[in-house]
Amino acid sequence: MNYRYLGQTGLPLSELSLGSWRTFGESISEKTADELMTLAYESGINFFDNAEVYATGASELLMGRILKAKGWRRDTWCVSSKVFWGGCEPTRKGLFRKHVIEACHQALERLQVDYLDLYFCHRPDLNTPIVETVAAMTDLVRQGKILYWGTSEWTARDIALAHAAAARDKLVAPVMEQPQYNLFTRERFELDYSRLYKEAGLGTTVWSPLSRGELAGHYLEEKDEAFVVSKAGERWLKDAGLPLGYEVRVQKVAEFASLARDLEITPARLALAWVLKNSNVTTAILGASNTNHLKENLKAIDDLVLLDEDVLEKIESIFKTSPRPEETFR
Repeated sequence: MNYRYLGQTGLPLSELSLGSWRTFGESISEKTADELMTLAYESGINFFDNAEVYATGASELLMGRILKAKGWRRDTWCVSSKVFWGGCEPTRKGLFRKHVIEACHQALERLQVDYLDLYFCHRPDLNTPIVETVAAMTDLVRQGKILYWGTSEWTARDIALAHAAAARDKLVAPVMEQPQYNLFTRERFELDYSRLYKEAGLGTTVWSPLSRGELAGHYLEEKDEAFVVSKAGERWLKDAGLPLGYEVRVQKVAEFASLARDLEITPARLALAWVLKNSNVTTAILGASNTNHLKENLKAIDDLVLLDEDVLEKIESIFKTSPRPEETFR
């Protein structure tokens, strides 16, 4: 496993990490969750991602039980939670001081830890002044209940405003962002945040590097040296809730799968290696429902060497998703 510093902090996180969204407390058993965390930890992963909203708290309860039972040294792993969606009641949703503080305490109880390594504002709260959120996070840092705080899917402008409020009032600024980043979703990560990486030292823990499994191509089968949608894949695509025009996306993934075959790796590994090729990615969060998939995807860290300029150009020619800055008129 390789490690990267979280932005301009000195915290080294594994290039690949394990997340619990849509799996822990929902689609997999506690035994499978235990096996996944054990495999991840023994493979060098030192960051486990979670949130108050995942399985309405059951995900954190499950992860907490596993971490407690394993007895791994607390100074060898990091765990996160996120605050925004705590419940339906008005005082359990948002980023105002009351919910930020109470949600943190509840996450600590569910995860059975004394502090959170990373704590994220899960989405922006348009009803709460940013300075109120920054002040609440600062209090948690100074109390030792969280070590680092950051944002998820915030605009570059709002992150900059949070930094400005922190500088003005001598508060603790956010140090990381958790955006979606993959071959289909690139503009915010590559374009909107571009100045923040250098000017604010922004670290990133990216989610959905496989576009919720779409880029893994599990719905494809090889036929006459080409990849086509299988019968089982038709059902997956029907249930996946993909955006309009997904047929074009499927064709792109089929071409991508052919390229991965030529490189003698899986499409998932190629997609993960592509994400890790970006030096602004601190860690890419993996989701997994069984150990076989996790074992295979962990190999992506060794696949970066395959992504030379020729391969990168082929990938770009398939997806054509590279964002372009707006032309500046003089």
